[in-house]
Amino acid sequence: MKKLLIVMVLLAAVVAFFAFDLGAWLTIDAIKSKLAGLEALQAEKPLLVMGVYALVYVAVTAVSLPGAAVLTLAGGALFGLGMGTLLVSFASTIGATLAFLAARYLLRDTIEARFGERLKAINQGVERDGGFYLFSLRLVPVFPFFLVNLVMGLTRIRTWTFAWVSQIGMLAGTAVYVNAGTQLAGIDSLSGIATPRVIGAFVALAALPWAGKVVLGWARARRVYAGWTRPRRFDRNLVVIGGGSAGLVSAYIAATVRAKVTLVEAHRLGGDCLNTGCVPSKALIRAGKAADTIRHGSRYGLTDVEPVVPFRQTMQRVRDVITAIEPHDSAERYTGLGVDVVMGRAVIVDPWTVEIARGEGGTQRLTTKGIVIAAGAAPFVPPLPGLEASGYVTSDTLWDALSEREAVPERVTVLGGGPVGCELAQALARLGSVVTLVQRGGRVLDKEDAEVSALAEAGLREAGVVALCGHEAVRFEGGQLIVEGPGGAQALDQDLLIVALGRRARLTGYGLEALGIDVAQTVVTDDYLATLYPNIYAAGDVAGPYQFTHVAAHQAWYASVNALFGVFRRFKADYRVIPRVTFLDPEIAAVGLNEQDARAQGVDFEVTRYGIDDLDRAIADSAADGFVKVLTAPGTDRILGVTIVGAQAGEMLAEYVLAMKHKLGLNKIMGTIHAYPTMVEANKYAAGAWKQAHKPERLLALVGRWHDWRRG
Repeated sequence: MKKLLIVMVLLAAVVAFFAFDLGAWLTIDAIKSKLAGLEALQAEKPLLVMGVYALVYVAVTAVSLPGAAVLTLAGGALFGLGMGTLLVSFASTIGATLAFLAARYLLRDTIEARFGERLKAINQGVERDGGFYLFSLRLVPVFPFFLVNLVMGLTRIRTWTFAWVSQIGMLAGTAVYVNAGTQLAGIDSLSGIATPRVIGAFVALAALPWAGKVVLGWARARRVYAGWTRPRRFDRNLVVIGGGSAGLVSAYIAATVRAKVTLVEAHRLGGDCLNTGCVPSKALIRAGKAADTIRHGSRYGLTDVEPVVPFRQTMQRVRDVITAIEPHDSAERYTGLGVDVVMGRAVIVDPWTVEIARGEGGTQRLTTKGIVIAAGAAPFVPPLPGLEASGYVTSDTLWDALSEREAVPERVTVLGGGPVGCELAQALARLGSVVTLVQRGGRVLDKEDAEVSALAEAGLREAGVVALCGHEAVRFEGGQLIVEGPGGAQALDQDLLIVALGRRARLTGYGLEALGIDVAQTVVTDDYLATLYPNIYAAGDVAGPYQFTHVAAHQAWYASVNALFGVFRRFKADYRVIPRVTFLDPEIAAVGLNEQDARAQGVDFEVTRYGIDDLDRAIADSAADGFVKVLTAPGTDRILGVTIVGAQAGEMLAEYVLAMKHKLGLNKIMGTIHAYPTMVEANKYAAGAWKQAHKPERLLALVGRWHDWRRG
């Protein structure tokens, strides 16, 4: 009701302005004709005239009516340069602030609800540089002031900042127009005031704060590099430290644009993903799935058979998969692309120099224009009493330990209920291990919605995993892991203890401390992935905030391009659409917000859900478990996030990732032909469910009546 009342008042003011032709009073000719009478009244009652003038000025600018420029001229004619400038300056600021507040109160919530994601980057820019933007807009008369008021009201700039920056920013233009008003008799039109020369001067003035910002950045960079001696020439354009996903992509991009680049890796090219992470784990998961298919052959009209698992052969296949993929990340391939590949350990000794302890012996020093730190992350091992003597393994050391075994380990304890712990627990259980999973939180995969966690836990139980949620490991003694939970303490026996409690960035041993580069949980970078030093960047797990191989590759583009071409333009890393997949059975894939994230962030949403148990292909494959859940902005088809649980969920998610990246809504997905019978049809049916929930009932009722009429 308050908003409606304000809208009615504003509309009434606009209607009255045009209905009574009040604009005729706000012309140069009208002011000239009334000037003598106004001057006489001003001499007789100066305070009254000034007060009425200020109120009229505030009203005109607050309602965004035309005529403010003419009123400014009148201020100069009536009150002179000093008093006229003072009156107009404060009246225009008050009126502009009222217009700003009206736009904010009436429109901002609606605009943000519809275009929230698109406005996020704008609001971040305004939060950082809003004063600069506003000051520049106020100085240049080309930008209509009323439009600036309305647009700024839709952002998150603070009201006080808007007011005082507007006051200062409009002062120069106000003075020009008020001064012109003191010579009102010689003015026939406004075009004679805002000449190209005057506008050019304003533009130059508007550029000053930005020029100052550039100079300040240059001075800050000079201060950062103070005390270091910059080389006169450089051996390399780029040195990349770390040969995992981020490092390989950084080196590839540099070589592609003909930069001279050295890639330094201390252990094995391909990093954790190829050697100890994504690749071997997915090969083991596939073996476990095959064993589960044999064990449950009756699902497909076959006979249930307990699979025989020749474990050495199983692990040999895991190694063979690594070997088959290894050439993609090999030194030979990258050398052929033009990358100087060095096996060794790199230390940054100054902002432009990297010292490499080469693997074959000796050291090498390289000067370089830019550096990308892509050192990755290592498994986190808790300071648990007795753990060091337990013979535990992590995701890094697990594969060698498994390869040494003749048979699958009989009893396995997995410490950690995140994606890695759950994936390994299910795979080993399917291959024949008795697996106990210990999770301190109340449920596994606690970053997902509760219903997703429940399905994941059900999948683990079906494989034979005992999931002890709400239990915490307290110590290891006597060959047993002691855990405490709601029922008290219990001791777990195991032949293999896997610690899967996440990973932490590798931050030591690279010279970061000596250079004063900030490190917290990760290397601290700005929006462009630059560290304290503008020529040193970080990408991948060492930089965070997401520990995914695909995000590391994504960041590598920004880090390498900014390092090589930042002198011309730098690009902010874009994290708006980040997919993730947990390779359990059923698979769990997600992008954007889930329900618990949306609630935590205070984002309004609607939920559309389609059960995969209704999908023809899922039924035919005996894989009719799971769902597609889409979060949309209320009343629109704009996708905020998607969670898919089911077979091939990772592949199904790609359509939604593309849609969110390119701002396509559910209507576009529903209007796209999907091959039958495929799992990805579930995406179209989910879009159809949204459409069904938002069908125009009144219009359909009218259409029904029309059809009735046509039938006679």
